[in-house]
Amino acid sequence: MDSTFTVTFLGTGTSQGIPVIGSNHPVCKSLDPKDKRLRVSVLLRWDDFTCVIDCGPDFRQQILRENVSRVDAILLTHEHSDHTAGLDDIRPFNFMQGNMPFYAHKRVFKSLHERFAYIFETVNKYPGAPSVEEIEIDKDTPFIIGGKEVIVIEAFHDKLPVLGFRVEGFTYLTDVKTITDKEIEKIKGTKVLVVNALREEEHYSHFNLSEALDFVQKVKPETTYFTHISHIMGFHEEVEKKLPQNVHLAFDTLTITI
Repeated sequence: MDSTFTVTFLGTGTSQGIPVIGSNHPVCKSLDPKDKRLRVSVLLRWDDFTCVIDCGPDFRQQILRENVSRVDAILLTHEHSDHTAGLDDIRPFNFMQGNMPFYAHKRVFKSLHERFAYIFETVNKYPGAPSVEEIEIDKDTPFIIGGKEVIVIEAFHDKLPVLGFRVEGFTYLTDVKTITDKEIEKIKGTKVLVVNALREEEHYSHFNLSEALDFVQKVKPETTYFTHISHIMGFHEEVEKKLPQNVHLAFDTLTITI
């Protein structure tokens, strides 16, 4: 590769985050910073380009923590709130940069129009409301951002299609329960794979740990990081010791170079 390509995990938790409000689960009471997980998102940087995958309810906190002063694009995997509820907090970037390019499936934009109607208002829009440039994407059409090609991968979150993204040797997938062999072919050759692993027990719409490990065996990346992790998975350090040598639990603030 011609340039340094880094990935920072802004959040690695499931929809409730860790600690869960009101929970007395031991993981929620843990003092280990790696057991504290904001909602799932990653920050990608190369050259002078910065983009974020998913914009959940912890977006403001995550961006401040990482001292991010510019975001050039936001990619959305799907419309669920833990991936989109931070949409209003793009406003400081709007004030500095103008419209924020969002890349998402047209179904996702339809949902955002319903839930954030004031953002997409075309008549008498409130001054200072967020400004979004809508760029529709689909699984069959790669696109270019920051001079790099992004390959779009479709998986299923129960019955809901969700999108993953491959940029050169890096592939990011979350909220996956099933994926077709055709889409897996797009991922093969990946050096670093990020994929969800919710917990050890079966779940109707997410890979559990054994399913995620089986998926890793199909893709055969050099290194894998699991994300979208529930407190029920267990303590970070204990789970990490059980994993194969080239498979790790991601944690908030972790930065890797591709």
